[in-house]
Amino acid sequence: MSYVDSHLLPNEKVVHRTHLHKIMFFWPGVLACAMFAAGVWILMHPAYRAGFAGLCFVVGVAFLLAPYIQYISSEFAVTNKRVIIKVGFISRQTLETLLQKVEAIGVDQTVLGRILNYGSITITGTGGTRESFYNIVDPLAFRRAVQEESDTSNTQTNLN
Repeated sequence: MSYVDSHLLPNEKVVHRTHLHKIMFFWPGVLACAMFAAGVWILMHPAYRAGFAGLCFVVGVAFLLAPYIQYISSEFAVTNKRVIIKVGFISRQTLETLLQKVEAIGVDQTVLGRILNYGSITITGTGGTRESFYNIVDPLAFRRAVQEESDTSNTQTNLN
């Protein structure tokens, strides 16, 4: 069960989910490919030992392991009551903010981010707390979901 699903309050439902963008694998992938190429080159030259080639392959996999763990262990959700974000596996960062306590949600996108539909979000809560999260898929949709649910919860509060 996911972190978000296991921490829902009574009568709370998820209205929007997103995750990290695969762009986070670009530079580790480039480094891993370089290590794999070095390993193949070492295997093709008998003057070098096969152990070095194996080491190159292990290091190449290690370059991809950390971003993969971060990718599968990060969750971003908007519910009808809160914004819930969890990033990390061993070292975990969580944010659970009531929609009424969100003052602003900023989106930053580079040109490449706009083309590939990823970016960063910065959530500012009451009291000036600021939390930033990077490489989020479709950050504008995440912001829109927060704004729509915030408007919905404010309308319901005013009706009561």
